[in-house]
Amino acid sequence: MNINDKLVEVQAVSVNFGVHPALQNVSLTVQRGEIITLIGPNGAGKTTLVRVVLGLLSPQQGQVYLSPGIRIGYMPQRLVLDPVLPLTVARFLKLSGVSNHQRLQQSLTEVGAPNLLSRPLQKISGGEMQRVLLARALLREPDLLVLDEPIQGVDVTGQYELYELITQIRKQRGCGILMVSHDLHLVMAATDSVICLNQQVCCFGHPELVTRHPAYLKLFGDRAGRDLAIYTHHHLAESRFDNASTVVKVKDT
Repeated sequence: MNINDKLVEVQAVSVNFGVHPALQNVSLTVQRGEIITLIGPNGAGKTTLVRVVLGLLSPQQGQVYLSPGIRIGYMPQRLVLDPVLPLTVARFLKLSGVSNHQRLQQSLTEVGAPNLLSRPLQKISGGEMQRVLLARALLREPDLLVLDEPIQGVDVTGQYELYELITQIRKQRGCGILMVSHDLHLVMAATDSVICLNQQVCCFGHPELVTRHPAYLKLFGDRAGRDLAIYTHHHLAESRFDNASTVVKVKDT
Protein backbone atom coordinates (compact mmCIF):
# COMPACT_ATOMS: atom_id res chain seq x y z
CA MET A 1 0.00 0.00 0.00
CA ASN A 2 1.31 3.44 -0.87
CA ILE A 3 1.05 5.50 2.30
CA ASN A 4 0.05 8.53 0.20
CA ASP A 5 -3.06 6.66 -0.98
CA LYS A 6 -4.35 6.03 2.54
CA LEU A 7 -7.23 8.42 3.22
CA VAL A 8 -8.47 7.17 6.58
CA GLU A 9 -7.33 4.54 9.03
CA VAL A 10 -9.40 3.43 12.02
CA GLN A 11 -7.36 1.52 14.58
CA ALA A 12 -8.96 -0.68 17.26
CA VAL A 13 -11.85 1.69 17.94
CA SER A 14 -14.38 0.97 20.69
CA VAL A 15 -17.50 3.01 21.44
CA ASN A 16 -19.94 2.50 24.30
CA PHE A 17 -23.25 4.20 24.93
CA GLY A 18 -23.56 3.88 28.68
CA VAL A 19 -23.11 0.19 29.45
CA HIS A 20 -24.04 -0.84 25.91
CA PRO A 21 -21.16 -1.50 23.47
CA ALA A 22 -21.70 -0.10 19.97
CA LEU A 23 -18.27 -0.90 18.54
CA GLN A 24 -15.60 -3.23 19.88
CA ASN A 25 -12.01 -3.12 18.63
CA VAL A 26 -12.97 -2.14 15.06
CA SER A 27 -10.33 -1.32 12.47
CA LEU A 28 -10.57 -0.33 8.80
CA THR A 29 -8.59 1.47 6.12
CA VAL A 30 -9.90 3.30 3.06
CA GLN A 31 -7.49 4.08 0.25
CA ARG A 32 -7.86 6.50 -2.61
CA GLY A 33 -9.77 4.98 -5.52
CA GLU A 34 -11.40 2.08 -3.66
CA ILE A 35 -14.94 1.38 -2.47
CA ILE A 36 -15.33 -0.18 0.98
CA THR A 37 -18.82 -1.21 2.08
CA LEU A 38 -20.03 -1.78 5.63
CA ILE A 39 -22.80 -4.34 6.01
CA GLY A 40 -24.48 -5.77 9.07
CA PRO A 41 -27.85 -6.12 10.80
CA ASN A 42 -29.72 -3.24 12.41
CA GLY A 43 -27.88 -2.07 15.50
CA ALA A 44 -24.55 -3.45 14.29
CA GLY A 45 -22.78 -0.10 14.72
CA LYS A 46 -22.46 0.90 11.06
CA THR A 47 -23.71 4.47 11.46
CA THR A 48 -21.75 4.81 14.70
CA LEU A 49 -18.57 3.89 12.81
CA VAL A 50 -19.41 6.45 10.12
CA ARG A 51 -19.83 9.13 12.80
CA VAL A 52 -16.41 8.21 14.20
CA VAL A 53 -14.81 8.55 10.76
CA LEU A 54 -16.51 11.93 10.25
CA GLY A 55 -15.24 13.18 13.61
CA LEU A 56 -18.75 13.57 14.99
CA LEU A 57 -18.18 10.99 17.71
CA SER A 58 -15.05 10.33 19.78
CA PRO A 59 -14.26 6.71 20.61
CA GLN A 60 -13.51 5.60 24.16
CA GLN A 61 -10.63 3.53 22.82
CA GLY A 62 -8.61 3.48 19.60
CA GLN A 63 -7.49 6.09 17.10
CA VAL A 64 -8.64 7.57 13.79
CA TYR A 65 -6.04 8.90 11.37
CA LEU A 66 -7.04 11.11 8.44
CA SER A 67 -4.84 12.12 5.53
CA PRO A 68 -3.63 15.73 6.03
CA GLY A 69 -5.92 18.22 4.32
CA ILE A 70 -8.47 15.55 3.42
CA ARG A 71 -11.84 16.75 2.11
CA ILE A 72 -14.80 14.55 3.04
CA GLY A 73 -18.19 14.57 1.34
CA TYR A 74 -21.03 13.04 3.34
CA MET A 75 -24.37 11.75 2.10
CA PRO A 76 -26.78 11.01 5.00
CA GLN A 77 -29.40 8.28 5.03
CA ARG A 78 -32.28 10.68 4.56
CA LEU A 79 -33.34 14.30 4.68
CA VAL A 80 -36.39 15.25 6.75
CA LEU A 81 -38.08 18.34 5.40
CA ASP A 82 -40.76 20.62 6.76
CA PRO A 83 -43.50 20.31 4.09
CA VAL A 84 -44.22 24.05 4.23
CA LEU A 85 -40.58 25.15 4.00
CA PRO A 86 -40.05 26.89 0.61
CA LEU A 87 -36.74 25.29 -0.35
CA THR A 88 -35.63 24.67 -3.92
CA VAL A 89 -32.91 22.25 -4.92
CA ALA A 90 -30.67 25.21 -5.74
CA ARG A 91 -31.13 26.80 -2.31
CA PHE A 92 -30.50 23.47 -0.62
CA LEU A 93 -27.28 22.90 -2.55
CA LYS A 94 -26.09 26.41 -1.65
CA LEU A 95 -26.20 25.37 2.01
CA SER A 96 -23.02 23.44 1.22
CA GLY A 97 -21.21 26.77 0.94
CA VAL A 98 -21.10 26.73 -2.86
CA SER A 99 -23.22 29.43 -4.50
CA ASN A 100 -21.85 29.43 -8.06
CA HIS A 101 -24.74 28.53 -10.35
CA GLN A 102 -22.52 26.75 -12.87
CA ARG A 103 -20.96 24.51 -10.21
CA LEU A 104 -24.39 23.62 -8.81
CA GLN A 105 -25.59 22.70 -12.29
CA GLN A 106 -22.46 20.68 -13.03
CA SER A 107 -22.88 18.72 -9.82
CA LEU A 108 -26.48 17.82 -10.64
CA THR A 109 -25.49 16.88 -14.18
CA GLU A 110 -22.77 14.57 -12.84
CA VAL A 111 -25.33 12.63 -10.79
CA GLY A 112 -27.80 12.38 -13.66
CA ALA A 113 -30.29 15.01 -12.45
CA PRO A 114 -29.60 18.07 -14.63
CA ASN A 115 -33.15 19.44 -14.61
CA LEU A 116 -33.77 19.67 -10.87
CA LEU A 117 -32.06 22.94 -9.95
CA SER A 118 -35.22 25.07 -9.76
CA ARG A 119 -37.53 22.34 -8.44
CA PRO A 120 -38.93 22.44 -4.87
CA LEU A 121 -37.34 19.70 -2.76
CA GLN A 122 -40.80 18.59 -1.62
CA LYS A 123 -41.80 17.88 -5.22
CA ILE A 124 -39.02 15.52 -6.25
CA SER A 125 -39.06 11.72 -6.04
CA GLY A 126 -37.11 9.54 -3.64
CA GLY A 127 -34.58 8.65 -6.29
CA GLU A 128 -34.15 12.29 -7.28
CA MET A 129 -33.65 13.25 -3.63
CA GLN A 130 -30.83 10.73 -3.28
CA ARG A 131 -29.14 12.19 -6.36
CA VAL A 132 -29.47 15.69 -4.91
CA LEU A 133 -27.90 14.54 -1.64
CA LEU A 134 -25.08 12.94 -3.60
CA ALA A 135 -24.60 16.12 -5.66
CA ARG A 136 -24.33 18.13 -2.43
CA ALA A 137 -21.63 15.77 -1.12
CA LEU A 138 -19.70 16.10 -4.40
CA LEU A 139 -19.69 19.90 -4.19
CA ARG A 140 -17.01 19.53 -1.50
CA GLU A 141 -14.68 18.02 -4.14
CA PRO A 142 -14.11 15.12 -1.74
CA ASP A 143 -11.07 12.92 -1.42
CA LEU A 144 -13.29 10.60 0.63
CA LEU A 145 -16.99 10.14 -0.07
CA VAL A 146 -19.01 8.72 2.84
CA LEU A 147 -22.42 7.32 1.82
CA ASP A 148 -24.81 6.16 4.54
CA GLU A 149 -27.50 3.98 2.90
CA PRO A 150 -27.41 5.84 -0.44
CA ILE A 151 -30.38 3.98 -1.95
CA GLN A 152 -32.95 4.79 0.74
CA GLY A 153 -36.42 5.16 -0.77
CA VAL A 154 -35.33 4.17 -4.29
CA ASP A 155 -36.97 1.49 -6.44
CA VAL A 156 -34.97 -1.50 -7.69
CA THR A 157 -34.15 0.02 -11.09
CA GLY A 158 -33.02 3.21 -9.43
CA GLN A 159 -30.87 1.23 -6.99
CA TYR A 160 -28.92 -0.38 -9.82
CA GLU A 161 -28.51 3.01 -11.48
CA LEU A 162 -27.26 4.66 -8.28
CA TYR A 163 -24.67 1.95 -7.66
CA GLU A 164 -23.49 2.27 -11.26
CA LEU A 165 -23.26 6.04 -10.73
CA ILE A 166 -21.21 5.59 -7.55
CA THR A 167 -18.81 3.32 -9.44
CA GLN A 168 -18.47 5.93 -12.20
CA ILE A 169 -17.78 8.69 -9.66
CA ARG A 170 -14.99 6.63 -8.13
CA LYS A 171 -13.49 6.03 -11.57
CA GLN A 172 -13.75 9.63 -12.75
CA ARG A 173 -12.73 11.39 -9.53
CA GLY A 174 -10.36 8.82 -8.08
CA CYS A 175 -11.80 9.37 -4.61
CA GLY A 176 -12.15 6.73 -1.92
CA ILE A 177 -15.69 5.70 -0.96
CA LEU A 178 -16.91 4.35 2.38
CA MET A 179 -20.48 3.11 1.99
CA VAL A 180 -23.08 1.66 4.36
CA SER A 181 -25.73 -0.64 2.92
CA HIS A 182 -28.41 -3.17 3.79
CA ASP A 183 -29.00 -4.14 0.15
CA LEU A 184 -26.44 -6.90 0.08
CA HIS A 185 -27.11 -8.49 -3.29
CA LEU A 186 -26.90 -5.15 -5.10
CA VAL A 187 -24.00 -3.57 -3.25
CA MET A 188 -21.79 -6.62 -3.68
CA ALA A 189 -21.42 -5.85 -7.38
CA ALA A 190 -20.43 -2.23 -6.72
CA THR A 191 -17.69 -2.59 -4.11
CA ASP A 192 -14.08 -3.70 -3.86
CA SER A 193 -14.16 -4.96 -0.27
CA VAL A 194 -16.84 -5.68 2.29
CA ILE A 195 -16.63 -5.35 6.07
CA CYS A 196 -19.25 -7.42 7.86
CA LEU A 197 -19.92 -5.66 11.15
CA ASN A 198 -21.83 -6.66 14.26
CA GLN A 199 -20.29 -4.42 16.95
CA GLN A 200 -17.00 -6.00 15.94
CA VAL A 201 -15.61 -7.00 12.55
CA CYS A 202 -16.88 -10.52 11.81
CA CYS A 203 -15.16 -10.91 8.44
CA PHE A 204 -13.87 -8.76 5.63
CA GLY A 205 -12.49 -9.14 2.14
CA HIS A 206 -13.69 -9.61 -1.43
CA PRO A 207 -17.52 -9.50 -1.58
CA GLU A 208 -18.09 -12.89 -3.21
CA LEU A 209 -16.00 -14.67 -0.60
CA VAL A 210 -17.53 -12.76 2.30
CA THR A 211 -21.00 -13.92 1.24
CA ARG A 212 -19.81 -17.51 1.60
CA HIS A 213 -18.24 -17.06 5.02
CA PRO A 214 -19.93 -18.74 8.04
CA ALA A 215 -19.98 -15.48 10.04
CA TYR A 216 -21.90 -13.74 7.25
CA LEU A 217 -24.30 -16.66 6.84
CA LYS A 218 -24.89 -16.76 10.58
CA LEU A 219 -25.77 -13.06 10.69
CA PHE A 220 -28.14 -13.03 7.74
CA GLY A 221 -29.54 -16.57 7.76
CA ASP A 222 -31.86 -17.51 4.89
CA ARG A 223 -31.57 -14.04 3.42
CA ALA A 224 -27.82 -14.59 2.96
CA GLY A 225 -28.50 -17.54 0.68
CA ARG A 226 -30.87 -15.52 -1.46
CA ASP A 227 -28.44 -12.61 -1.64
CA LEU A 228 -25.62 -14.94 -2.63
CA ALA A 229 -27.70 -16.47 -5.42
CA ILE A 230 -28.63 -13.05 -6.81
CA TYR A 231 -25.09 -11.76 -6.42
CA THR A 232 -23.57 -14.82 -8.11
CA HIS A 233 -25.97 -14.47 -11.06
CA HIS A 234 -25.08 -10.79 -11.40
CA HIS A 235 -21.40 -11.61 -11.08
CA LEU A 236 -21.52 -14.17 -13.89
CA ALA A 237 -23.58 -11.91 -16.12
CA GLU A 238 -21.30 -8.88 -15.73
CA SER A 239 -17.95 -10.69 -15.35
CA ARG A 240 -16.74 -7.94 -13.05
CA PHE A 241 -14.51 -9.83 -10.66
CA ASP A 242 -11.37 -11.91 -10.83
CA ASN A 243 -11.09 -13.48 -7.39
CA ALA A 244 -8.42 -16.09 -8.05
CA SER A 245 -6.02 -14.65 -5.49
CA THR A 246 -8.43 -13.03 -3.04
CA VAL A 247 -8.29 -13.95 0.64
CA VAL A 248 -10.98 -13.33 3.23
CA LYS A 249 -9.67 -12.23 6.61
CA VAL A 250 -11.64 -13.27 9.66
CA LYS A 251 -11.87 -12.21 13.26
CA ASP A 252 -13.20 -14.52 15.93
CA THR A 253 -16.60 -13.59 17.28
